[in-house]
Amino acid sequence: MTLPAHARAVVIGGGVVGCSVAYHLARRGWTDVVLLERKRLTSGTTWHAAGLIAQLRASANMTRLAKYSQELYGSLEEETGLATGFRRTGSITAALTDARLEELRRSAAMARAFGVEVEEISVSDIGERYPHLNLDGVTGGVWLPKDGQGDPANIALALARGARQRGAAIIEHAKVTGLGRQGRRVRWVTVETPDGPQRITCDHVINCAGMWAREVGRMAGTNVPLQACEHFYVVTEAIPGLKDLPVLRVPDECAYYKEDAGKILLGAFEPVAKPWGPPPESFEFDQLPEDVDHFEPILEQAINRLPVLAETGIHTFFNGPESFTPDDAYHLGRAPEMDNVWVAAGFNSVGIQSAGGAGMALAAWMDLGEKPFDLGDVDIARMEPFQGNARYLRARATETLGLLYADHFPYRQKATARGVRRSPLHGALAERGAVFGEFAGWERANWFARPGQAAEYDYAWGRQSFFDNVAQELHAVRTGVGMYDMSSFGKLRVEGPDAEAFLNRICGAEMTVPVGKIVYSQMLNHSGGIEADVTVTRLSQTAFLVVTPAATRLADETRMRRLLGDARVVITDVTAGEAVLAVMGPGARALLQAVSPNDFSNAVNPFGTAQQIEIGMGLARAHRVSYVGELGWELYVSADMAAHVFEVLMEAGADHDLTLCGLHMMDCARLEKGFRHFGHDITAEDHVLEAGLGFAVKTAKPDFIGRDAVLRKRDEGLNRRLLQFRLTDPEPLLYHNEPILRDGEIVGHLTSGAYGHTLGGAVGLGYVPCQDEDAAALLASGYEIDVAGSRVRAEATLKPFLDPGGDRLRG
Repeated sequence: MTLPAHARAVVIGGGVVGCSVAYHLARRGWTDVVLLERKRLTSGTTWHAAGLIAQLRASANMTRLAKYSQELYGSLEEETGLATGFRRTGSITAALTDARLEELRRSAAMARAFGVEVEEISVSDIGERYPHLNLDGVTGGVWLPKDGQGDPANIALALARGARQRGAAIIEHAKVTGLGRQGRRVRWVTVETPDGPQRITCDHVINCAGMWAREVGRMAGTNVPLQACEHFYVVTEAIPGLKDLPVLRVPDECAYYKEDAGKILLGAFEPVAKPWGPPPESFEFDQLPEDVDHFEPILEQAINRLPVLAETGIHTFFNGPESFTPDDAYHLGRAPEMDNVWVAAGFNSVGIQSAGGAGMALAAWMDLGEKPFDLGDVDIARMEPFQGNARYLRARATETLGLLYADHFPYRQKATARGVRRSPLHGALAERGAVFGEFAGWERANWFARPGQAAEYDYAWGRQSFFDNVAQELHAVRTGVGMYDMSSFGKLRVEGPDAEAFLNRICGAEMTVPVGKIVYSQMLNHSGGIEADVTVTRLSQTAFLVVTPAATRLADETRMRRLLGDARVVITDVTAGEAVLAVMGPGARALLQAVSPNDFSNAVNPFGTAQQIEIGMGLARAHRVSYVGELGWELYVSADMAAHVFEVLMEAGADHDLTLCGLHMMDCARLEKGFRHFGHDITAEDHVLEAGLGFAVKTAKPDFIGRDAVLRKRDEGLNRRLLQFRLTDPEPLLYHNEPILRDGEIVGHLTSGAYGHTLGGAVGLGYVPCQDEDAAALLASGYEIDVAGSRVRAEATLKPFLDPGGDRLRG
């Protein structure tokens, strides 16, 4: 076996995902592609996958990718001559509780917004479509007629054949044993073959190594956090007369059922999973030992739910490993640590239905040099370095497998692998009733329990236990003064002789500003889409502080580093060095004047400026900005002084009715004000002008990334606009992805939603098409929001419902 001396792209891993990446690169004209598989194609996880192929996912773009997979698999046989076993059987998801039925109704509404054919069906409808089902306890369900199933191994082999037909090389028994790194690039791949070690030089490497991806990532100097878990299913003996059944999911019993060749495959996503691995060197088409005791509770419920199982023997009890990530979203994209290493791995038991779309998206990203559309849900850059920790991964994996079929309540928090990252104020907040959520590993105070109230979440689709707490916190910020911890937000120090010029090139706003000025800005791509949403504070002539959302700190830092070129600039992550306390509300100035000798007047410290201050017996930097739409300051305090400053503020706050607040309040407040949230309301595929953020882009300055796209859009006109909505009925709740109806027709979906306690109803943001329409015509229409199948009338506005002139935050 002689390997090619060079390849434009080397794909590591011959499962369905690796084959898809090779296929799609070849389809885009990358004929110089080599796929390396350590054993035989599909021999890791793909061969034993259940092969369920669903269209609906948790976001619009993930649904787009799943729909693409289905369409691709339907045409592969004709293209390659290899049968994929793909057939549209339809799928039923049955609810056993009112809470699950609410979730299904909301998911059906979301499906309508995403263009997925869906039908809410009654208990009797479920019985007609699945006659073997015991309907006891069933409360309703949804039917997706275009869902299907396929043969996982043959899908992968068809993709591999399609890649070969376009010039790619697919090589088995070729184990990657080393990656030659020079700086931020992999220059060659060392491969063990039956004929000895060989080397391939390359331009790109794609890690599609499945449950080996973490180790391959470390070989490349990159972080790919995933953990293999045992995954169980049984296959029955043949059942006479069994044919043409849809896929059935009963998530309240952790089970799914698939009819195949007259047999039933019963699989499970049990609440407490069994981490496994690392896989042995010999692993190839292997099974793991049976664990009947572990699977027995699922099987007992299944026999009750499908009585025919009690009369049928089990042909196969199967246990095989599958990979899971810390957040149940797969890893896709360019690894932050390297410039030519890409990842497609960790598919959380949805690899077959995701592989086609994931391969298409990654190939487009590699070919174009930018994301083809928003892929923030799965971008590998969302993973923090600590999440590659083996102990952390094993602890989290016990939960993430089961979360696939758990109730997906709003605000649901992970229960495992907690407490890794804590603000310097964590203990003080906990003592005062803080209820914490986890975000990018950070423990963040989301709301505060009252004395005697349980300091824990009580999940529901309706008003949760913290609803009134958040209302009180928001009232304090709107009428008095509130304080909350923002220490988790990313802080990047950008320093050097070329810092100003560098930031002017990568940001849309003007960075030639005086020391102490705070600038709100976006980093744009060449299409005018928003890659980052930040504030930039000029600390000195050569130093700036870029503040980013906690979830995108690594992605934003990585983007900046890749755009540095030869600029004389040093970028340093200083997030852990400073705590941040936000003091917000009409009473914020009076409170700060009580604890600091500095002047907080508009004359000295107007909105959008920062100043060094004394506070208590310590020092801080006071940033006059607000994400809640009120007068306020963000106080940046070195971590060693944070506890002291907190105590000083709390002591003085007793005379100012200071209220401790959580980040749920902040989200409600920013939505009342119409402030955008990166990753929901603004993404890489949302044009900055259509997002209503043109005020933050200064086209008078030359040569910043995205400038041409902004000027083009101004000439051509907007295709859609981001509107703010308020429900006229005060009862329903909004979260995100609810369909927007304009004059009775679905035209979009909400990108985010929360309850506007000040406004007396739920509020949300969402894009609406506006081709050749002015603002008056757009707002003259009648709008409704589909909330779990019920249409609720909504008011719409381009300006914020709350304080449209911005007088409160400039007061």
